[in-house]
Amino acid sequence: MASDTLAATPRTDAEISGLDALEIAGREQPGSRARRLWSATWPKLAALALVIGIWQVVFWTGWKDPWALPAPGTVFADLGRYLGSAALWEGLATTGRRAAVGFAAAVAVGLVLGLAVARVKVLRAALGSMITALQTMPSIAWFPLAIVLFQLTEQAIFFVVVLGAAPSVANGVIHGVDYVPPLLIRAGRNMGARGLNLYRYVIAPAALPAIVAGLKQGWAFAWRSLMAGELLVVIAERTSIGAQLTYARDFSDSPRLMAIMIVILVVGLVVDAAFGAADKAIRRRWGVLDQAGN
Repeated sequence: MASDTLAATPRTDAEISGLDALEIAGREQPGSRARRLWSATWPKLAALALVIGIWQVVFWTGWKDPWALPAPGTVFADLGRYLGSAALWEGLATTGRRAAVGFAAAVAVGLVLGLAVARVKVLRAALGSMITALQTMPSIAWFPLAIVLFQLTEQAIFFVVVLGAAPSVANGVIHGVDYVPPLLIRAGRNMGARGLNLYRYVIAPAALPAIVAGLKQGWAFAWRSLMAGELLVVIAERTSIGAQLTYARDFSDSPRLMAIMIVILVVGLVVDAAFGAADKAIRRRWGVLDQAGN
């Protein structure tokens, strides 16, 4: 009875110490959502302002003629016109479709290959180092073979995107599975998890952070491979961001060329932010991210 009374009695500040004090302090000082958003945004804005400032100073020095290196104001004015044109959205639709299809195929190949190599010793001995070698191989080096095999077609671009991204995804799966504690696998088997259920309920959740990291790296390789492919394989009847970049170069339209480069950069940043949000959600679910979101 006395213990119940003590449990129900609020503790004074003097009685709160150690880990309890740290936990309460973390809950009491989370900061507002707007403050956290600003703290995450202002460094990016400062870096952007610094880059634009350096760009403007270089323009003022006259290092290059304005037709080769236009001023930031000229480029951003052209970017505004470009954003309002149908060409941008048609190009983004084509490039986005190629990126989605190619990356999805690379993920499917990488997941299957990674799981097979991670769990079958013969395959690891045969293919383990080869996957790493393929990952380090520049995507541009695949295009001569792709053009010989598929000519200047969509299939050539698809071929290189998959080969560029799949090894990174596979390596992410392999490393994730390798770092699953054996004790966790034994515990899963003792609880009745066998075959696919062992992968679904034990190995896949434990390896998920490494898999997401592999997917993020795979996307980076896929996006770079796609941009290289669209610069080399220009299909006249189908516009794309890479093709428009090639046309801007051919016509020495530097403002439009740099505007397109900004669009490519922004797309990459948006996708990177999506992967970052997924990674943060996983870490929060695993309890390795505090409630303040740091």
